[in-house]
Amino acid sequence: MVSVSLLKATSYDVDTLEQQLRDLLAPLGGMAAYVKPGQRVLLKPNLLTGARPTKECTTRAELVYCVAKLVQEVGGQPFLGDSPAFGSAYGVAKANGLLQWAKKLDLPIVELHGKRYQFQQEGNFDNLLLSKEAMEADVVINLPKVKSHVQLTLTLGVKNLFGCVPGKMKAWWHMESGKDCQKFAQMLVETAQAIDPDLTILDGIIGHEGNGPSGGEPRRLGVLGASQNVYALDRAMVDVLQIKPSQVPTVAASQRLGLCPNNIDFVLQSPAELYIDNWQLPEKLMPIDFGMPRVMKSTFKHLYIRFIKEPIAAYAQR
Repeated sequence: MVSVSLLKATSYDVDTLEQQLRDLLAPLGGMAAYVKPGQRVLLKPNLLTGARPTKECTTRAELVYCVAKLVQEVGGQPFLGDSPAFGSAYGVAKANGLLQWAKKLDLPIVELHGKRYQFQQEGNFDNLLLSKEAMEADVVINLPKVKSHVQLTLTLGVKNLFGCVPGKMKAWWHMESGKDCQKFAQMLVETAQAIDPDLTILDGIIGHEGNGPSGGEPRRLGVLGASQNVYALDRAMVDVLQIKPSQVPTVAASQRLGLCPNNIDFVLQSPAELYIDNWQLPEKLMPIDFGMPRVMKSTFKHLYIRFIKEPIAAYAQR
């Protein structure tokens, strides 16, 4: 039976949050169960965008800081990495207030670059480029944000690992999937299988509802979740939000592929104890495919932010 730890949590105050994370991980063996001295540990937050820093579109900086602190405490060597949709990991981290917290711990921020890795499982996406920094890390700790999503209903732990597909390859895979949402969801699940995170810690203290992943609004949920099994944790959070698993393509795909367990041991609190009423899903779901014009526009926007806007902003502060 797979263990999932869920905890009522209401504050991003770092002292309070650090204790909440200790309480969350204690039934799972604590951070020492996942990180050994000297291991290089990738912390993979959701660094979607720097455009809406007050709208809870990204994993909170305080949570990343506290997790990194716990990793260092047991002798691990954490580094932060992501491949944002627009701009650089460093630029998005800075825009969302993460840079100052990273500096407190000398936490490196790296850009995720690609390398072709052969998947061991039988799948349709064995030619997918994946981040060498993620694949070659000793430990991967996945730090997703609870958000509604206009194409996938919800983005949770599995979807967050799509950030390990570097650069604009993500847009090309949207286009490759066409209008087949099930195919795209299966690709996301197979990516999660390949990355195989050692631990997922879900930031649900404040989520992002409505027309996410960036066009919605913050919503206080008061939930932290953790598990070694990312599929079980996503399934649990769907129950907390009182959404049918069949409505969330990544959860449905993980069930279809036999990755999501039927029996989950909730070692602290159950989803029923943390129910959220009237969570707002997108007003209207958008097609999963990115046509060629949209891919080109997205690519241009990414390159403009990455190589023009961010460098100019940095220069202006000198």
